[in-house]
Amino acid sequence: MPKAKTSRTKPGYTKADMGAVSDNPEWTKEDFARAKPFSELFPEMHANIKRSRGRPKVDKPKEAVTLRLSPDVVEKFKTAAGDEWRARMANALERAKVR
Repeated sequence: MPKAKTSRTKPGYTKADMGAVSDNPEWTKEDFARAKPFSELFPEMHANIKRSRGRPKVDKPKEAVTLRLSPDVVEKFKTAAGDEWRARMANALERAKVR
């Protein structure tokens, strides 16, 4: 029995197909000219969205640093503190008397 031929091209839609099924037509220059910004149409919603984005600002943000330590020191903190070993190490460094 001969194999059926298969098409290797992706099935696609023409502009006419999309136009026939689309309930969201492309905008014209006049549509863009009449458009207003979201902030003008819904000022309360815009203020609420703008206010709630991202983390709150802090006065003294933490700084990321790279520090090379011996494996023994890291292992001691990991065994003593478990998942919180980085926080425990940061606390130990804060308590250290550095001149």
